[in-house]
Amino acid sequence: MQPLYLVLGSVVLVAVIVDILWTTLWVDGGSGPLSGRLTTWTWHGLRATAGDRSRALSIAGPLILSLTLAMWIALLWLGWTLLFAGGEIALISTQTGRPADWTGRFYYVAYTMFTNGNGDYTPTTGTWEIASSFTTATGMAFVTMGVSYVLTVLSAVSEKRSFASDVTGLGERSEAFVRTGWDDDEEFRGLDLQLESLAAQLSVLADQHKAYPILHYYHSEQPSRASAMAVPIFDDALTLFRHGVADDAQPNPTLVENARSSVDSYIDTLETAFIDPAEEVPPSAELDRLREDDIPTVDDEAFADAVTDLSERRRKLLGIVRADAWHWPPLRADAE
Repeated sequence: MQPLYLVLGSVVLVAVIVDILWTTLWVDGGSGPLSGRLTTWTWHGLRATAGDRSRALSIAGPLILSLTLAMWIALLWLGWTLLFAGGEIALISTQTGRPADWTGRFYYVAYTMFTNGNGDYTPTTGTWEIASSFTTATGMAFVTMGVSYVLTVLSAVSEKRSFASDVTGLGERSEAFVRTGWDDDEEFRGLDLQLESLAAQLSVLADQHKAYPILHYYHSEQPSRASAMAVPIFDDALTLFRHGVADDAQPNPTLVENARSSVDSYIDTLETAFIDPAEEVPPSAELDRLREDDIPTVDDEAFADAVTDLSERRRKLLGIVRADAWHWPPLRADAE
């Protein structure tokens, strides 16, 4: 009997099982302790080596997802191997009758986890037969859960990029977004449907980011498809609607507040992804760009006061932008 191996094996198995269940099943829990740290270390390592090169950073999401699955499989494999090493003679070779060595244990655990055994080694007692059954159960169950997790994450990545495209399609900076909604009748009535749709998409996206923080690290090569750019553009546009446009010209205030609430939910996901607010406040939108289209606005001083009250919120949004290796909107310096 080797108590040290039994303890080490049990600790490793408990740690990896908790991490898998935490990450894949606990919607409000974010990433598990192990996978969460692997995610941030991998991302910071890529940022350190690749800088802000979008093409290089675009592999971050797939790489982190692959490493997470590999870590889960490796720790399950290691944990069960250590557990079988803890027995005095847990496994014997069916060909020679000799106790399994370390190579034999690793081999036995591998084929038991994935194929339910091929008979080269066999447990010596009923206890180890039951342990072998649990080895098979955890292998098949958690590999299946891992595959389901991958499919869910990839689906959420598509939705994330779709939302970004919808926002930047209306405007690549907040002033352009607002100007797009100003119609020939000199009102924002035609923008109601877009605001409602974008708020609904962002609400779903926020829930997905909270459940799967790895989504923050799926970097798009194109800024127009990056939600880290789209959310600040969208929120600054909402700030213009709420505090920059004159009261009698504002769009439906209920829709604006509902959209603002969706942004709040998205901002709340930063903690699960270890993203910190920026130290400084980003530059605010420019009312003169709205006045060029004869959109009635408040005076500059009133707008500046309102934006100052939102400084903490905007620092968090700038933190999102920089964490994804982008710069504060607009996407192009001449975007209109």
